[in-house]
Amino acid sequence: MIITKFEDIIAWQKAKILSIDIYKNIIYCRDYSFKDQIQRACLSIMNNIAEGFERRTNKELINFLFIAKGSSAEVRSMLYPALELNYITKNKFNEWYTLTIDISRLLSGFIETL
Repeated sequence: MIITKFEDIIAWQKAKILSIDIYKNIIYCRDYSFKDQIQRACLSIMNNIAEGFERRTNKELINFLFIAKGSSAEVRSMLYPALELNYITKNKFNEWYTLTIDISRLLSGFIETL
């Protein structure tokens, strides 16, 4: 498959799904700093993929993909307190954890390809 726009990138597609689901499921969380941080981190995944792609050089794309990978790890890390503080269910934890792992693996593969 030839990627002609960032929306074609599977990691970006999964990051969008993760972002929307996180927004929908923590909308009533009253820990506003936590809520803001996890929302910004999940948006950072998809936005860094998009920004890197639009730079049109492999060197810059790789740099932004590594940043996106770091943001994926940040979201995954934040899932632990979210679960323990009962901000999310165990099912959501598992679902989002799996998505962040998938995104990280896809990004690693993309980086290796470049």
